[in-house]
Amino acid sequence: MNNNPINWYPGHMAKAKRLIKENVDKVDIIYEIIDSRIPLSSKIKDRDIDKLISTKPRILIMTKSDLCDLNKTNQWIKYYEDMGYKVVLVDLINNKGLNKILDVTNLLLKELDKKREEKGLRKRSYRALIIGIPNVGKSTLINRLVGKKAAITGDRPGVTKSLSWIRINDNIDLLDSPGILWPKLDNETEAYNLASFSAIKEEILPIGKVACYILDTLYKKYENNLKERYGINSFDIDDVIPTYELIGKKRGCLIKGGEVDYDKVSSIIINDLREGRLGRVTFDEVK
Repeated sequence: MNNNPINWYPGHMAKAKRLIKENVDKVDIIYEIIDSRIPLSSKIKDRDIDKLISTKPRILIMTKSDLCDLNKTNQWIKYYEDMGYKVVLVDLINNKGLNKILDVTNLLLKELDKKREEKGLRKRSYRALIIGIPNVGKSTLINRLVGKKAAITGDRPGVTKSLSWIRINDNIDLLDSPGILWPKLDNETEAYNLASFSAIKEEILPIGKVACYILDTLYKKYENNLKERYGINSFDIDDVIPTYELIGKKRGCLIKGGEVDYDKVSSIIINDLREGRLGRVTFDEVK
């Protein structure tokens, strides 16, 4: 796989960068959301944004712990903690880890309360900016924290289009933001990781290539997962037809004449990964 840059930059993301720049001084803390299945690929790499938020305390919130390979994800937690991040792993399906976000927020902003008290000012609610790439669970996290549907959710990138304030409770107000990606995806492996987990729109990379990347990655890292789901005992990235034929016939992806519908097979592979039907996985490796 060649590391050729993949260029794309939806207009609303350029707008989101501008809005973050205009509002970052109004917030006390940053909640940066990443997908625990791709803890490196899903981390924001836009230097402008990173520079903007670097002056604020930050919590790195790793979502989808119910779908990740916990052994590998724990390695990533240590990796980021060694870099100085406060990391919280959450399971948004079973509401695990949410209280820890609030606890760490209180811990990091104690100094803010102290400074306000010294100035004779009353304690006010904390203001948190929530940022992350598309489809890492930002809106679902907000809804879980609020306890009701406060943000629009979806399984496609680009659902949230602008910044909006949302009250979590009497102590915290959240500034929600659209999913952000950088103008150029320099690392092709990371681009395919993002495509595999719906962070970039399907038209950016061909679904056939994305599906083959998923099969190849799973065969190298989680061979038993493929065997359990599809009955696959081997996979050759240079000759994918036998594997596609096997999956297609097993899943009934047939067209006239009994031929396999390869596009449908690709969609099944991608959806199975995203929905967790291919087992717990973490694609990024700590090096």
